[in-house]
Amino acid sequence: MTDERDDVLIHATGVRVTRSGRDLLHDVDLTVRRGEHWALLGPNGAGKSTLLAVLGATGHPTAGTVEVLGRRLGRVDVRELRQHIGHVDPRHRMLSPLTVLETVLTGLTGTTDLMMRWEPSAEQVALAEQHVADVGLTARRDARWPVLSQGERGRALIARALMSEPQLLLLDEPATGLDVAAREHLLETVDALRHRHPGLGSVMVTHHLEDLPASTSHAMLLRDGAAVAQGTSDQVITSSAVSHAFDFPLAILRAEGRWAARRSA
Repeated sequence: MTDERDDVLIHATGVRVTRSGRDLLHDVDLTVRRGEHWALLGPNGAGKSTLLAVLGATGHPTAGTVEVLGRRLGRVDVRELRQHIGHVDPRHRMLSPLTVLETVLTGLTGTTDLMMRWEPSAEQVALAEQHVADVGLTARRDARWPVLSQGERGRALIARALMSEPQLLLLDEPATGLDVAAREHLLETVDALRHRHPGLGSVMVTHHLEDLPASTSHAMLLRDGAAVAQGTSDQVITSSAVSHAFDFPLAILRAEGRWAARRSA
């Protein structure tokens, strides 16, 4: 019989993050299980990116406990832990004009460039080729980073994040700067990879409901550093809850699995 705890990817309790005497987060609890796909929603300054940094072991809580993949922050080598977490950030700094395939391969080393005197194995190259195909970039595999569109970069970063075969995928506003066609292509890619990897858990930060994939299963609404609602997406992404989080009257619509927000009459 499988221990239920084996399904828990993130267990955070009473998380507080204080900087310069100000609480950026306070009293946040969150549990993410395998196969769950969470959205962190809220206005600018609500604490979404701060919480994502803690969950990705790139930031540390001032108080509270955070266990990621069964390991507690403060008692684990975070560099080793990060190797098991896929992180997609459109602000990823690329130091060299790598090709798409080379960019994806850096997911094995967790670096922004190919490591000197490091050669991937044939199996690793084949895996990278597969991930490039899965995000629809086979025709662009040899295109270099400077000539890629923002949408192509986003999909390349998703493929890169999958190279470490992560159990947890964190996406920090992946649709930032995309036009509507590129956004739709990116979200289709996210939906497809979630279907392809049913044991994967993910957390996505955004403040635009239109940027949420249809596969979003759960959501947390943040306001002023506190969670004001959390649960299944149908329970949380409602007109009343979202209006409260953003302090603005909003009507939430859902069609074909996707959400949109309009000012409430």
